[in-house]
Amino acid sequence: MTIKYNNVYINETATITGPYEANGPLKKYFDKTYDDLYFKAKTWEQAETKLINESIDMLKNKSNIKTASILIGGDLLNQIVASSYAASKINSSFIGIYAACSTSTLGLILGANFIENKLAENVITFASSHNNGAEKQYRYPIEYGGPKPKTTTFTTTGAASALLTKIKKGIKIESGTIGKVVDSKTTNVFHMGAVMAKAAADTINKHLTDTGRTIDYYDLILTGDLGVYGKEIIKEYMKEEYNIHLKNYNDTGTMIFDVDSQPVYAGASGAACAPLVTYSYIFSQMKKKKLNKVLLVATGALMNPTMTNQKLTIPAVAHAVSLEAV
Repeated sequence: MTIKYNNVYINETATITGPYEANGPLKKYFDKTYDDLYFKAKTWEQAETKLINESIDMLKNKSNIKTASILIGGDLLNQIVASSYAASKINSSFIGIYAACSTSTLGLILGANFIENKLAENVITFASSHNNGAEKQYRYPIEYGGPKPKTTTFTTTGAASALLTKIKKGIKIESGTIGKVVDSKTTNVFHMGAVMAKAAADTINKHLTDTGRTIDYYDLILTGDLGVYGKEIIKEYMKEEYNIHLKNYNDTGTMIFDVDSQPVYAGASGAACAPLVTYSYIFSQMKKKKLNKVLLVATGALMNPTMTNQKLTIPAVAHAVSLEAV
């Protein structure tokens, strides 16, 4: 399903990251970075909650608003607890969502529906993830020190938020495509690129079909977060399955870190990865008119430890938003 919007704009964004992102190639584009993973909190989970609240506070200050009509967001922890605890400190109606690493684009689509249909004056959307919290939950604690294969992606630590209104300022959300769940029959939790590439391809093809566009319509097709190997898989799959040659294409999982010099295996993953890269570097390029039309396709692996331990395949989903420079 692809939904067209006429009057929805991302007026402002706020991005906060941890130390690995601060040492990556996009450091200067982030609003704030920390040099440790605790952020002066007692636990990693509480640290993630703090990141969300700081990001939203920063967004409000930059936008000069006191509150939002609706707050929409999620994270990777069980029962999206980081988001719920953060929302408990904010005086706004809250919609907690879970779409794994595609949470950011799903949030933008939901928020855009409220704005387009005049159901809310403004909406704040957010997504977050924490490397140590996610690794402990989905694989094994960092302290365990177990070796990982080179196809492993490295969970991004950070929080990113965006303010949506009908005011023509910032970046326009032109349309959004809600993806379907795709099972590529992959069981390997250490190869998220293989798990999610097919879902991303399906959503890209669906968006182009629904809108009647070709790949050349966009200055950039941006997935998040397939990593080094998933990035190659989707290009090959799009060519073979849909006869579409991905042009002007990149993946946020290969952009936020320097995969050649940082210990991040196959690049980044995490719910914060796609919005951190998009709201910082990509939006800066769009505001300078170096990019005018961008299709952001965030991808998510819909697994949990219980199902993984039952040796089931890992389904995935991807949601896309079409972004235009104002």
